[in-house]
Amino acid sequence: MAELEAVIGLEIHVQLSTRTKMFCGCALSFGDEPNVHTCPVCLAHPGVLPVPNEEAIRYALRIAAALECDVAPRSIFHRKNYFYPDNPKAYQISQYDLPLAVEGTLGGIRIHRAHLEEDAAKTIHLGESGRIHGSGGSLVDFNRGGTPLVEIVTEPDLRSAAEAGSWARLLRTTVSQLDVSNVNMEEGSLRIDANVSVRPAGSEALGTKTELKNMNSFRFLERGIEAELARQRELVEAGGTVVQETLHFHPEDGSLTALRSKEEAHDYRYFPEPDLVPLAPTEAMLQETRESLPELPEARMRRYESELKLSAENAAQLAADPAEAAYFEAVRDKAPTVEAQTIANWVTGEMAAALRQADGGAAADSKVTPKSLAALVAMVGEKKISHGSGKQVLATLVEEGGDPAAIVERDGLAQISDGGELESIVAAAVEANPEAAEQIRSGNQKAIGAIVGAVMKQTKGRADGGEVNRLIKEKLGI
Repeated sequence: MAELEAVIGLEIHVQLSTRTKMFCGCALSFGDEPNVHTCPVCLAHPGVLPVPNEEAIRYALRIAAALECDVAPRSIFHRKNYFYPDNPKAYQISQYDLPLAVEGTLGGIRIHRAHLEEDAAKTIHLGESGRIHGSGGSLVDFNRGGTPLVEIVTEPDLRSAAEAGSWARLLRTTVSQLDVSNVNMEEGSLRIDANVSVRPAGSEALGTKTELKNMNSFRFLERGIEAELARQRELVEAGGTVVQETLHFHPEDGSLTALRSKEEAHDYRYFPEPDLVPLAPTEAMLQETRESLPELPEARMRRYESELKLSAENAAQLAADPAEAAYFEAVRDKAPTVEAQTIANWVTGEMAAALRQADGGAAADSKVTPKSLAALVAMVGEKKISHGSGKQVLATLVEEGGDPAAIVERDGLAQISDGGELESIVAAAVEANPEAAEQIRSGNQKAIGAIVGAVMKQTKGRADGGEVNRLIKEKLGI
């Protein structure tokens, strides 16, 4: 049998951080007492009419612009009909064949559509231990019902669980920088479903897909997709057929259980919402939206790689955190003669490690100002202090703040400038480590570490490692 390749598409629900719900004036909340943010509109009392939330529409346009989507000149709301306790109207107001935005892209993955809709209420299923008045069942909290959502649907362009997880993280970082949602997966502000199928490698046809619902962490998303891919491959290779259905992934044991057969669009009997007018954003609104966007992670990452020549790893790490990126750029401004890659190494490496050692926190909130880190990096680059001493100074800056030059002077950390002094220390270290010296002469370059370590101990880290290596090799005649 031909090798089977994965075909994965994601459906992401982003809960918008508006002040009120999508079609009524009830306040949004998380963690409040159940059923305190409700009204006749979101509880579907007879005779009430929905009114669209302008703030939600503007937030949705920001997401569409960030995803480089084409915004429809005219989009409409539809009724998506289904019967379930989490929706008292027996339909959800969503968008169907005329969505707000289509044909976007992010990180090389095509966006099929992005549309507005309202969230359902929260259903709480009671176990045996949660019996009320002697009977089991489920409870519904309508606080969440009517919360504005943007649903983002990708094309089936993802080819592995790891790629799906990486792309989902990029989307989360992108949306978080738009100030339209806190994208907190634990609170349900970002919910991800995965459509998963397999097909013979090289084939253009799509296999039968299954849907994994509401995985609440990126790690669980990846694990769930991996488990479903393994199940489908085993089934197909054994001659079986994949059935289209909705599945639930159980992270505690890695198992999958079927929830229901996967609905098709016709199962929901979509029809236009008669109580809402079409959305028709003006060109002025679209222009304002585009111009108000910040530099987004993907663009920042490309700029760091192309203009600053940062490694792909450093560029991605800095682009993912706007506060860390701003700190990095502030250090760069204070150290124009130092290579950007060197500064990135210090910010993402030594600085991050020093902050972790001091119980965490962000660089921008620390006592290490961009000016002081720039001065420290420059001192190391100019060989005024060794790299090891630089890390000592950084640890002090994290704890106390201050001026790196003053700390170097106070703690006697200046690099040994007397070549004769360093030569004599190296000579003594070579004589004190005859076994290592012999191994080095025999071609075992790793053995040089013992002699370098002895020199660093003697100089309390004030010697330049490169110069020490050079002097050892010179002393040994290699």
